[in-house]
Amino acid sequence: MEKKLLKSLFDLKKKVGKMTKDSTNPFFKSKYFDINQLLEHVEPLADEHGLLILQPIIKGFVRTEIHCVETDEMVFSEIELTGIKEPQKVGSEITYFRRYTLQSLLGIQAEDDDANKASQTTKQPTETTITWLTERQFTAAINSDKNGIEATLKAYSTQTKAMKKEYREQLETKLKTL
Repeated sequence: MEKKLLKSLFDLKKKVGKMTKDSTNPFFKSKYFDINQLLEHVEPLADEHGLLILQPIIKGFVRTEIHCVETDEMVFSEIELTGIKEPQKVGSEITYFRRYTLQSLLGIQAEDDDANKASQTTKQPTETTITWLTERQFTAAINSDKNGIEATLKAYSTQTKAMKKEYREQLETKLKTL
């Protein structure tokens, strides 16, 4: 890898911070952050640093590639598919592997609720945890008045609080009609 790609990845990683798990797996009663939340958070930061994220499937491997658009340098992480034949399970496996190859490649920390509870550790003050607007909070905001929508948009426009792009667009559209 050339210095441009490494420098860009280094700068990107400093801005990513720690992700908060906002989705629930009902089968295993565990929390995770989904691939859309991860990409929505990481892709704008990658764009700022001249990086392009691609996630092709190549010869039975789910691969995450990060390309430096200026120098054509590339780094990748990949996981081999298990050979499942049922389409829905294959889709789930691909989504899972996309999330974990990108998380691994960027060294993204995920808030681990179980580990934190077990060890009773406290967060280091230098860590950044991104808190995402939940679907329930979005529903409450979209059904509120002008002040409620404005407060939600302001609160979730910080380095530590964010919302999905579609939520922001819907709230801004409703705000224009009030």
